[in-house]
Amino acid sequence: MQSCATKLSTIREVLVRRHMKVAFFGRTSNGKSTVINAMLRDRVLPSGIGHTTNCFLRVEGTDGEEAYLTTEASNERRSVTTVNQLAHALHMDPSLDSGSLVKVFWPKSRCALLRDDLVLMDSPGTDVTLELDSWIDKFCLDADVFVLVGNAESTLMNTEKLFFHKVSERISKPNIFILHNRWDASVTEPEYVDEVRKQHLDRCVTFLGEELRVVSLEEAAGRIFFVSAKEVLSSRMQRAQGMPETGGALAEGFHDRLREFQRFERTFEEFISQSAVKTKFEQHTVRAWQITEAIKAVMDAINIASADRKICCLEEREEQRDRLDFVRGQINRLSDSVKESIKTLTGDVSAKVASALTDQIRSLPILVEEFRADFNPTKETLQLYKTKLMQHVEERMVNCLAHRCSVSILRDIRDAQRHMIDSVRPLLSLSVQEQLSAPSTSFELTYDLSLTDVCADFREHIEFQFSLGWTALVTRFIGAANAKQALSGSESRQQEGSNFKDEMVVSIATGLVSVTSRASMTVLVIGGVVWRSVGWRVIALSLSLYGVLYLYERLTWTDTSRERALKQQFVEHAARRLRAVVPITSSTCSQQVYKELWSTFSRLTQRVDLSEAELEGNIRQLSFRIQRLENIQRRSKAFRSEPTLKCPAAPAWSNLIFGTCGESGSEDSDLNLMTSNTVKFFSGNRETIKSVADQIKNTRTLVNRQQQLALVV
Repeated sequence: MQSCATKLSTIREVLVRRHMKVAFFGRTSNGKSTVINAMLRDRVLPSGIGHTTNCFLRVEGTDGEEAYLTTEASNERRSVTTVNQLAHALHMDPSLDSGSLVKVFWPKSRCALLRDDLVLMDSPGTDVTLELDSWIDKFCLDADVFVLVGNAESTLMNTEKLFFHKVSERISKPNIFILHNRWDASVTEPEYVDEVRKQHLDRCVTFLGEELRVVSLEEAAGRIFFVSAKEVLSSRMQRAQGMPETGGALAEGFHDRLREFQRFERTFEEFISQSAVKTKFEQHTVRAWQITEAIKAVMDAINIASADRKICCLEEREEQRDRLDFVRGQINRLSDSVKESIKTLTGDVSAKVASALTDQIRSLPILVEEFRADFNPTKETLQLYKTKLMQHVEERMVNCLAHRCSVSILRDIRDAQRHMIDSVRPLLSLSVQEQLSAPSTSFELTYDLSLTDVCADFREHIEFQFSLGWTALVTRFIGAANAKQALSGSESRQQEGSNFKDEMVVSIATGLVSVTSRASMTVLVIGGVVWRSVGWRVIALSLSLYGVLYLYERLTWTDTSRERALKQQFVEHAARRLRAVVPITSSTCSQQVYKELWSTFSRLTQRVDLSEAELEGNIRQLSFRIQRLENIQRRSKAFRSEPTLKCPAAPAWSNLIFGTCGESGSEDSDLNLMTSNTVKFFSGNRETIKSVADQIKNTRTLVNRQQQLALVV
């Protein structure tokens, strides 16, 4: 597209220019400036031995009678006599380089060629610099005719061919004339004149007709001339001074070479005058028409590609929508299923922990009996002993619970998590599935019995107490707590929640003790009755045995007995307290399992949400892309059907196609880039296309008229 725009811009410059431009090229010292001087009939441009022209010289006509020149750096008019100082390589102005331009304005009255708005462009040698590309872009792209000045003493060189190959690549088929200058040197070898002429002619015909393909082989021969510009210039200058043309030392065959040069001038003048319309416009207009046809083909390709990609995007969007509906439905059903499975699993965990803890409560005597520590009945030591005992029991119970429950519970948790992952995986996109990890193994089930807090109200009774004493009997009969209340004579209850049976027993025992303590006479009476019934020997024996038993128990009540009593009391107290916290502990464990499973499912649902968001984003992007493709397709159709003269301005096209497109997706970036380049090309060259279209019409009209005029003549 950029190449087409460049070519079309060049064509526009050629078409809008009012004058014809002729560029002279050739190797150094081939006589380019001498040829121009001969055509101007005066020594205007610097010429001579060696490399003389070191910048571009532009010769055009002026209506005035005085010749003058200007430079690119200044519009100041200078005398033509300073051309040597400005352009001659031996007197080069330091402000000018080989790419500079000097404009020479020559009176039209002194040169008939310049009366037809003809511009002659002299150039440095093509072999003195490597800046051929910049020369072509700057000075040659708008030339109508190229004159290649060669040296008849050598042959057509590759340097000269390369230059015109580059010209042919950049612009439409160039119009080329080839002058073999210095043909007067052939008189020194008259026997080889025809052979050398044929050799030069064949090589040039092949170059123009087969290599460049700018003309046919038959037409190529008419564009090749063998001249001596130096002789022609000398002859014409002598004639201008009133001297005979053939004066001076002229080589043999001068008149033939003069006629050849005059034939070149007539052919050249006819080419740029009678065939000006065809020369100037036909090839350019045909090339412009080819460019517009190529762009139309591009727009057709864009239209077809847009339609194909639109269909693909519609199908893909429908698939994405179906996928989104499937994911949303499945995640809702999966949520209900997971809730039920979590509820079932937490119930099983609660039952397992409760059963295991109950079994551990039954084995409390064994756990307590395993405890070994220094026992001392002092208050400080005794408190430390109880703390260690509670820690030992709690540690053993937790270890036993973990050994019995944790393994199976953790296995059930891992199975449930894997089931969740396997159920959710099909709902995730591939990118999210890659981020999906295995179930976490860091979860550990904790059993917080807090035995120290639970048994904080434990109070031991390790003072000596005779087993057949009144307090022991009452305690054995109604229990330790009730016996204490009964023996103290208190009528209050230990707790509001005591059952009716305990209240009755306490009431009877209290009444019995009260009667006994208040009726000592009754005791004496009963003792007397017993004395009379069994005799004093039985009573004495009983009292002796009672005393011996008391003495035995009193002597055997050591620290070991006290420790045993404390452990037994702790077992009874801890068992009672732990039975009360069994539901709490099992519920705590089930809550831990619930949180672990639900957090896993929550993370998975977040992944599903990401997949849903990705699907929604894809759907929006596809909808946006479909809209863009429809817009491109609609505009390409409209542009394809519109005449060239109605090509819209650049801002309108940019807004219509790119103002609503946004950024291109990776899939249709090439299509968007193609459309962008096409529209920018047409928008930026609207006036050029219009000018080309007008010139095509005018060209055909003028050509038809000239053909009719030729028939009449």
